[in-house]
Amino acid sequence: MPKMTFIMPDGTPNEVDAPLGLSVMEIAQKHGIDQIEGACGGSLACATCHVYVHPDFWDETLPDGGEKSLEEEDMLDLAFDIRKSSRLSCQIMMREDLDGLTVALPGTKTDW
Repeated sequence: MPKMTFIMPDGTPNEVDAPLGLSVMEIAQKHGIDQIEGACGGSLACATCHVYVHPDFWDETLPDGGEKSLEEEDMLDLAFDIRKSSRLSCQIMMREDLDGLTVALPGTKTDW
C-alpha cells in the first residue's frame, strides 16, 4: 500500500497508509488528522482541506492539463495563507505514482 506524509503545523511528520483511490482529504480524515476538516465532503465547495504539496510531487498531483481547475482556484481564494504549492486535498486522488507524497498542513513553516 502506498504511504504519504502529512507535515503537522509543529513540523512533525506523520506518515500514514494511503489507500489507492481515496483523496488526500479522505486519507487525512481516516487517520484522525483534524486540521483537514473537509466540511463540504470533497464537493469542491469550501477550502477546509487546504494543504501545501511538496515540490517533488507538484506536477504529479495536478489534473490532466497540468493546471488546477478554475473551481479549485476560486475555493483556494477563501483559504488562509495561500502559497504557490497550495492545493485542496479533496482534489488529489491517491495513485501508485504518488507513493511517498508529502503535504504540509496550513500554519506549517516550510520553504515550499
